[in-house]
Amino acid sequence: LLISDEFEIPQLNKTRKIWALLPHDYDKSNERYPVMYLQDAQNLFNEEAPYGNWEIDKKLAVMAEYKIGKIIIIAIEHAEEERIREYNVGKTILGKGQGKQYLKFITETLKPFVDNNFRTKPDRQHTGIGGSSMGGLISVFCGLIYPKVYGKLMIFSPSLWVVPKLTIDSENENNDDTKIYLYAGGEESDNLIEQVKNFKNNMIASEFVKDKMKINLSINPEGKHNETYWSDEFPKAFE
Repeated sequence: LLISDEFEIPQLNKTRKIWALLPHDYDKSNERYPVMYLQDAQNLFNEEAPYGNWEIDKKLAVMAEYKIGKIIIIAIEHAEEERIREYNVGKTILGKGQGKQYLKFITETLKPFVDNNFRTKPDRQHTGIGGSSMGGLISVFCGLIYPKVYGKLMIFSPSLWVVPKLTIDSENENNDDTKIYLYAGGEESDNLIEQVKNFKNNMIASEFVKDKMKINLSINPEGKHNETYWSDEFPKAFE
């Protein structure tokens, strides 16, 4: 379901295409559903995506047959040539980013719209955000900046090299535990696995994740930095 071809992003003074994937029985029930906000919609279910896609529509359909996967996915298209700028928070080795404004848009504009127009479970326990690569990095920041809004993070192959000295001191106190699924592939870069392990340890050391069982690190030694591997990981992370 296309929510809008030109959904307004007042924080960045631009518009964006945004999609909603609804559970198969959405129209036949009065149920309320958890929501997951995902970056890079172009690569999630588009058959013509140049680098392949995650096929999340097909994966969710299969999961539904096993009575799992009842969730609303809100997929936000990336900004094409402005993608890196939008997914970059603050000043990093990539220059100055617009990530904080972008995250403000998701949290203060898009989420209220989704909660008003769909049958959602709006509390943090049923609200997640995720993505891969730079989309994974911006989702990390979203969890750190808005811990009272997002209780679940799905982080695939995050571009942690962009912020080598990432400090995990949440700008807002996090009294509730956050559940994090972290994935990295061994064939992606020389030190991604090491970076992701350090990131996991920092999350625990900083007590952003107080219960170690709430942070799941999945490593595929043969995993490469592309949609095929993220697609394989999606159902496991999702479950």
